[in-house]
Amino acid sequence: MNRELQYMFVQCARVWIPDTEEVWKSAELTKDYKNGDPSLHLMLEDGKTIEHKLDPKTKNLPYLRNPDILVGENDLTALSYLHEPAVLHNLKVRFIDSKLIYTYCGIVLVAINPYETLPIYGTDIINAYSGQNMGDMDPHIFAVAEEAYKQMARDERNQSIIVSGESGAGKTVSAKYAMRYFATVSGSASEANVEEKVLASNPIMEAIGNAKTTRNDNSSRFGKYIEIGFDARYRIIGANMRTYLLEKSRVVFQADDERNYHIFYQLCASANLPEFKALKLSSANDFLYTRQGRSPVIAGVDDAKELCTTRNAFTLLGINESYQMGLFQVLAAILHLGNVEIKDRDSDSSLIPPNNRHLTAFCDLVGVTYQDMAQWLCHRKLKTATETYVKTLPRLQATNARDALSKHIYAKLFNWIVEHVNKALVTNVKQHSFIGVLDIYGFETFEINSFEQFCINYANEKLQQQFNMHVFKLEQEEYMKEQIPWTLIDFYDNQPCINLIEAKMGILDLLDEECKMPKGSDDSWAQKLYNTHLKTCSLFEKPRMSNRAFIIQHFADKVEYQCEGFLEKNKDTVNEEQINVLKASKQKFDLLVELFQDEEKATSPTGHVPGTGGRTRLSVKPDKGRDASSKEHKKTVGCQFRNSLQMLMDTLNATTPHYVRCIKPNDFKLAFSFDPKRAVQQLRACGVLETIRISAAGFPSRWTYQEFFSRYRVLMKQKDVLPDKKLTCKNVLEKLVQDQDKYQFGKTKIFFRAGQVAYLEKLRADKLRAACIRIQKTIRCWLARKKYLRKRSAAITIQRFTRGYQARCLAKFMRRTQAATIIQKYQRMYVERKRYRQKQAAALAMQTILRAYMARQKYQALLREHKAVIIQKHIRGWLARCWYKRCLLSIVYLQCCIRRMKARRELKKLKIEARSVEHFKKLNKGMENKIMQLQRKIDEQSKDNRSLNERLVGLESSYTVESERMRGELNRLRGAEEDAKNKANQLSSLLEELERLKKELSSTQKEKKTIEEWAQTYRDEMEKMVSELKNQNVSLKKDKDDLNKLIQEQSQQMTEKMARAIAEETQQLETDLNEERSRYQNLLSEHLRLEEKYDDLKEEMTSLNVSKPGHRRTDSTHSSNESEYTYNSEYAELEEGSRTTEDVTRGIDTSLTLKLQKRLTELEQEKQSLRNELENKEEQFQRARARDDAEFKKARGAELEYESLKRQELESENKKLRHDLAEMRQSLLGDAATGAGAPGSPAYKVLLDQLNASCEELEVRKEEVLILRSQLVSQKEAMHHKETMTEPSVYAADVSKLKDADELKQAYVGLKDTNRSPRFMRQQLEVSELLSRLRSAAPDFHKLNEDGELWLVNQGLKETIRLLEQQLQTQRRTYDSEVESLRGELQNVKEENNRQQQLLAQNLQLPPEARIEASLQHEITRLTNENLELMANDPTASRETRVIILRRMVDLMEQLEKQDKTIRKLKKQLKVYSKRIGEMGAGQTEGQTSPGQMVDEPIHPVNIPRREKDFQGMLEYKKEDELKLVKNLILELKPRGVAVNLIPGLPAYILFMCLRHADYVNDDQKVRTLLTSVINSIKKILKKRGDDFETVSFWLANTCRFLHCLKQYSGDEAFMKHNSSRQNEHCLSNFDLAEYRQVISDLAIQIYQQLIKCMENILQPMIVSGMLEHETIQGVSGVKPTGLRKRTSSIADEGTYTLDSILRQLNAFHSTMCQHGTDPELIKQVVKQQFYIIGAVTLNNLLLRKDMCSWSKGMQIRYNVSQLEEWLRDKGLMTCGAKETLEPLIQAAQLLQVKKKTDEDAEAICSMCLALTTAQIVKVLNLYTPVNEFEERVSVAFIRTIQTRLRDRCESPQLLMDTKMIYPVTFPFNPSSLALETIQIPGSLNLGFLTRV
Repeated sequence: MNRELQYMFVQCARVWIPDTEEVWKSAELTKDYKNGDPSLHLMLEDGKTIEHKLDPKTKNLPYLRNPDILVGENDLTALSYLHEPAVLHNLKVRFIDSKLIYTYCGIVLVAINPYETLPIYGTDIINAYSGQNMGDMDPHIFAVAEEAYKQMARDERNQSIIVSGESGAGKTVSAKYAMRYFATVSGSASEANVEEKVLASNPIMEAIGNAKTTRNDNSSRFGKYIEIGFDARYRIIGANMRTYLLEKSRVVFQADDERNYHIFYQLCASANLPEFKALKLSSANDFLYTRQGRSPVIAGVDDAKELCTTRNAFTLLGINESYQMGLFQVLAAILHLGNVEIKDRDSDSSLIPPNNRHLTAFCDLVGVTYQDMAQWLCHRKLKTATETYVKTLPRLQATNARDALSKHIYAKLFNWIVEHVNKALVTNVKQHSFIGVLDIYGFETFEINSFEQFCINYANEKLQQQFNMHVFKLEQEEYMKEQIPWTLIDFYDNQPCINLIEAKMGILDLLDEECKMPKGSDDSWAQKLYNTHLKTCSLFEKPRMSNRAFIIQHFADKVEYQCEGFLEKNKDTVNEEQINVLKASKQKFDLLVELFQDEEKATSPTGHVPGTGGRTRLSVKPDKGRDASSKEHKKTVGCQFRNSLQMLMDTLNATTPHYVRCIKPNDFKLAFSFDPKRAVQQLRACGVLETIRISAAGFPSRWTYQEFFSRYRVLMKQKDVLPDKKLTCKNVLEKLVQDQDKYQFGKTKIFFRAGQVAYLEKLRADKLRAACIRIQKTIRCWLARKKYLRKRSAAITIQRFTRGYQARCLAKFMRRTQAATIIQKYQRMYVERKRYRQKQAAALAMQTILRAYMARQKYQALLREHKAVIIQKHIRGWLARCWYKRCLLSIVYLQCCIRRMKARRELKKLKIEARSVEHFKKLNKGMENKIMQLQRKIDEQSKDNRSLNERLVGLESSYTVESERMRGELNRLRGAEEDAKNKANQLSSLLEELERLKKELSSTQKEKKTIEEWAQTYRDEMEKMVSELKNQNVSLKKDKDDLNKLIQEQSQQMTEKMARAIAEETQQLETDLNEERSRYQNLLSEHLRLEEKYDDLKEEMTSLNVSKPGHRRTDSTHSSNESEYTYNSEYAELEEGSRTTEDVTRGIDTSLTLKLQKRLTELEQEKQSLRNELENKEEQFQRARARDDAEFKKARGAELEYESLKRQELESENKKLRHDLAEMRQSLLGDAATGAGAPGSPAYKVLLDQLNASCEELEVRKEEVLILRSQLVSQKEAMHHKETMTEPSVYAADVSKLKDADELKQAYVGLKDTNRSPRFMRQQLEVSELLSRLRSAAPDFHKLNEDGELWLVNQGLKETIRLLEQQLQTQRRTYDSEVESLRGELQNVKEENNRQQQLLAQNLQLPPEARIEASLQHEITRLTNENLELMANDPTASRETRVIILRRMVDLMEQLEKQDKTIRKLKKQLKVYSKRIGEMGAGQTEGQTSPGQMVDEPIHPVNIPRREKDFQGMLEYKKEDELKLVKNLILELKPRGVAVNLIPGLPAYILFMCLRHADYVNDDQKVRTLLTSVINSIKKILKKRGDDFETVSFWLANTCRFLHCLKQYSGDEAFMKHNSSRQNEHCLSNFDLAEYRQVISDLAIQIYQQLIKCMENILQPMIVSGMLEHETIQGVSGVKPTGLRKRTSSIADEGTYTLDSILRQLNAFHSTMCQHGTDPELIKQVVKQQFYIIGAVTLNNLLLRKDMCSWSKGMQIRYNVSQLEEWLRDKGLMTCGAKETLEPLIQAAQLLQVKKKTDEDAEAICSMCLALTTAQIVKVLNLYTPVNEFEERVSVAFIRTIQTRLRDRCESPQLLMDTKMIYPVTFPFNPSSLALETIQIPGSLNLGFLTRV
């Protein structure tokens, strides 16, 4: 004790002290306690310091608190300190902080009502608990149910689950969930759906037996014990219900805020239904029996819907509509009876007013007369020994008699319903065992306690006694099992209290005796109690202030009972004449007669008039096993209850009990609110604390030696560790704990007294704390030294840099001083030099200006003279061409008009086409106005330009006319001059005429000068206009580029948008397809399950024998893939079996068979509809893909047309420019005669400049054409490449939106017109101007070639010609090289042909065996040489060459085979001919040789070759050998042994070759029977050996191969792409087996599902042990103390599974499937499903196991997952999607390891755990449990933060992953390269009757 005080009650130790509000309060010692101190110095959690006085007599110290790592344990017995405050605190932490409502307390499950619906009762949770040990999972009602179910199957002993607790604690719900668990995991033995009926009884019993109270909205007002029966295979076959203590008084009275039974309110809520009109019901507030509590409605409950549920339950249990209406009539009659008003006639009599509406309704409903019922409601018949007379009743007694009748009718109705429910739940199958579920009141104590509380507490005393004996028995058995010395544990025995109640002269005996007294009363009974027990029994007390009450000391508390009403409630009387009236009912149905058929004359033992009665009446259902005699009816309620209770105890004692104690956390029904006072009261009352006390009295803490060694290894020294763990633990404990009584060593465990584990934990924590301090000291020293060294290094660095900085500053100052001196020197020099240079420049400038002025003057004079000469020279030519120019201008003008008219028409047409492009207007709506403004501006400028041109043309025409006139005049003058020469006498007149002409010439020169000035002005204006147009052109080009860029961006956006839309649509279609496939496969498995049931029933009916009892458990959710498809089989034995079945089933009820057939038909129809829907989905998907392809091709074609149109337009413009250039050349050649176009002339230079400009423009166009061609070629190649892909991509979304090519053309033309620059338009106009100006006079040449376009055109044409010549030369060289190469190849082919001929000639001389070898050797040599040559010449092309060589080798092999066949045929013919010739020669020789002559000629050996047959890949068999074929190849073929050494898929090939022959001979019957036999045989073998993985894998591989063969050789082009020509010849020719392919595909799906289930059954036991429990990394996770229910140790024993076991099993699965030739894609799907099962099972167990949610376990899980990923990597399966299935488990492991404190941590968790649901994340955080004291728990606030952040997630509320989910399987087509004709059948298969064809 001193040592304990030294280590326990020290400073900072935490204790519990009593508190009036919180019951117990936590405090911490501020000062060490020393022995003898009168008080403790404590500090509360709120910081307040107090002094706790110790009891001076007992000196008892306060309770110590458990270590934090033990708080929140699943089992209360795992606590080191077992006492009341520890239990209360542990329950509170689990309930409030972790939201866990279940906790173990030894063998008891404590369930706290959360007053909130929790998602922990789904089918997934049931499946998770199914098959698990009770200690391996977190506490749950399902764990208790599973334990009971398992013990029933294992121990062959009946079980009981005892659910107790006060009203509102959740007893009914717990019992309901237990029954639901049994119904789910066990299934039923027949098709009668017994489990559904068992569950359907709940709404019925709740409707007639539950009511709203102040503590509970659905309180059970009766106790019930339900026995669920099981057959020998432990499947539910029926149930039986026994009821106790129905609260009849609630029918006639309810307290405030309470309701009557639910059924009354359900009827009132449904009163408006047509079938209920005859009941004459209305609102519940209109009836006395339903309005007294003033609370007719329960929040959240729809009574009308509840009635529908009740009626459906009645129907399911076989109570037809007529009986249901009869029940409702009786219930409605009770309501009307309660409204019958009884009035006083006088003080001793009463009456009912005539024509009482409610009494009339009552009589109509029950079928009795109004007068009789009114008579006996107010009168009573009394019998004496001599006479019988009728006595009137006062109003109060009459009212009580009316209420007693109502209660009696309801009790009878209640019993009748219970009886019929039991009848519905009983089956003809023999019951092998049962599990009973007891739902009964808990211990009750109120301010006023009466007879019902007395009976309830009496029953709880009996149950508590049974509970104590069971707990004591288990404790002692454990000690004896471990062989440790033990002494009798002292525990509370409540047998004296039970004797006080039920023994002879006990309370019940005295009560029954008083009831038999004629004048017995409650007061006289109380006096008898005082006289009998007050002095003799210490448990019986009398209140001080009352003579009509007594006190009993129960096991839970003292209870004071009021004697008033005990006798009346014990008698439970009813008026006999009222019962007789009801018996005489003339109701249409006999329900009322059935209710009262067992009634006797009186139910009162004494015949006394009943008194006023109390608040509550109780009824007990009589035992059905006894006869209904009058004595039985005269038994009192107490006697009947005692007998029923004794029967219940006998039943419980004969079973193995399991205890569930329900706790009500508060009285206000608040969700997750914990009231410590109320919880402690119930814990004391339900026996939980008694269990704790019994455990604490012995050795409550138990450790295995391995667990103790692992946990407390830190307390041992290296020398203490011995090879024997048991001896090591003993030595260490002797050193650590001095008191030998504190522990005991058992065979496998160490037993500790209470508190010793806490003591050891403290020693361990101190040792770890010391180690941590040492580590911290070392680390801090290292950190401090590191910091010092860092500071020292930083100081040295600072000093170094400071000194360097100072030195640099000094050097900088010195450099600056020297630089300043140099700058001053050079500055002064620069100033002087600058002054000198200014003077020199001024002088030079003056000289330059003067000399330039003189030169310009001289140049001007020379220039004027030269130009005058030029004008004189050219004016004559200009005047001569004026007339020609006018004609030409007229012609050109006419052409222009014609072209303008055509252009306008074309423009109008193009504008109309441009208007149709609506989407470009929408896209460029914002830019349309701007473009129109720019277009309008261009049109205005064009119009001004046109007007100026017209003016210029007019001036030129007038000038031409005048020039022509002057030329004519000049000609005339010349003629006159000639005449003057002839006529000398006319000289004077001619001279005058000459003077006149001179004057005219001068005037003409003046006019010419004026025109030249005007022309110069016009030229300046035009140049200015051209510059303006160029600026506008630049701006328009910029706008055009911006628009093009915007269009490209929009087009890119539209392309991306369309691509995303198509991708989303494709993904959605794929998702829908997968969902439909999954639904179809699930329906297929359901169909298979129904077929299995049908086959099982057929076998049972055939055998007519009950199956032998076994211990194998069958889960109803497990459906093995053992059934057969309904195909027409040819087996004679099956036909005989079916005939036998028909004969047997003739005498059996066929309703079940018809129901099954109907169900099968419906499922077939549904399957067909789903298959059609799946096909429609697939067709839609294919149509969508085809539509996408069409749109892509259409868009691509439109794009190509678009670019083709652009290319054509550029080519047309190029042709036009060439045409203009040719015309210009012709004009130059035409003018060459006059000398106008001579080289060096201005016209020639102008023309050359224009030609160069045109060539540049032509070059630009040429480059555009080349770019377009390259783009077309590259896009064509890209399109060709993408068309070879499986899925079309999306191209040119903006172009694809156009409807057709015409619309595309219109869009392009409109875009071209919009974006065309004015400069380019003007260039076309200038070409025509150029032609006209070239033909005009010489002064207009200055207007030509303003932009140098002719020169550009010329240069462009030259470049084009040069480029074309280069291309031509390149093509010619390519052609020559190709010709040379072809000639070389031709020569090589000729040589090769010669060699082949020589080789063939040589081979013909060789024997047949050597020919093939020689030819192959030669070919291999040749190909090797070619390969080496290619490798030497072009290494990059060697790979392609190898492929070509291999193909050629294959072709050569085929050619060799054909040649061999031809040679064999020729040899055969040659042999025939040689034989004939030999015969002929022999005959001649015989004719020539005499008989005695000998011929000695050498005989040459003849080579007799073996006859080889050309096989066609078919196998022929006789029809009678079909059974033998199926038997040897399928039924008796075993994967191990023979099948392992065969070719993968050989059975499938053999079957298909047989099928080919049947198709070849066109025998449809043979094809059908063969396929049917194969399918049925495969199903049969799978049904027989469906649990053998190798068998299932073998037939899955062969079924898939058979399916692939049916596709590959079906003749469908889609499946023939990869076939060889020989394989195409082997295709089926007569039958289309597409429907059978679907059937075989369904069979493959069934086999796949069977394979998955088989693997799941093998992996399931390994997953939890290997992934969670086994310590892969030793020493990381510590073992925490566990309670009575031990968990599986994480230390690997010999029999436990490890991660290596899982990996070995996965390797075995993978190698088996690879060995059987399973398709690689199918193996990937199987592996993905395997990993999903591993991840789902591991995560589900993690979510249901609090001890696994720790940091160290997260590390273990992540390491295990990494090992699984490494396995995937080794097998090359990383891309199969298996890794992604483990993502939820990975994230859960990461969640266990991340920080969980701040908001940043919460944000990181939310972004990390995307694969986990919110419920899973919160569950893991709630379950997180530190293994060591140094870890911290997750705060409630942090969990609330996580919930808030994840509030907007849209996800399923399901907590667990669906482990039964199977991914939909697909069977990708995998053709085989194996030639059928090469397959050899081994003799081990015993298939000698097959003949190769």
